[in-house]
Amino acid sequence: MTRKGKQVLNVEAGTEAIVCAAVDGDSVAVIGDNRKLLLFPLKELPEMPRGKGVRLQRYKDGGLADATVFKKKEGLIYIDAAGRSFTVTELRDWWGVRAQAGRLPPKGFPKSNSFGAKF
Repeated sequence: MTRKGKQVLNVEAGTEAIVCAAVDGDSVAVIGDNRKLLLFPLKELPEMPRGKGVRLQRYKDGGLADATVFKKKEGLIYIDAAGRSFTVTELRDWWGVRAQAGRLPPKGFPKSNSFGAKF
């Protein structure tokens, strides 16, 4: 995948990307298959010209289910199975540093472990 001649994502043959998110904000939210949510500043995510990737969250079981970028001032927005939009502005419980384990998401977070529609 390229953008204006700059490589954005490169995966080896036989592998596939799990998540691709538009960057519009200053914070990253990741949730794993184990329903653990972690929020951290976007500046902690290194820009990698080459390499195999970077750890977003530590998982004992499973792996990454979804990720999104958001504006901390506006809060974390997610969409439930019925298509309703929810905004969480009190983020202290899930805020941490990149590669931590995370905590269970707020009550009402979709069981699909998804923040909502993809682009």
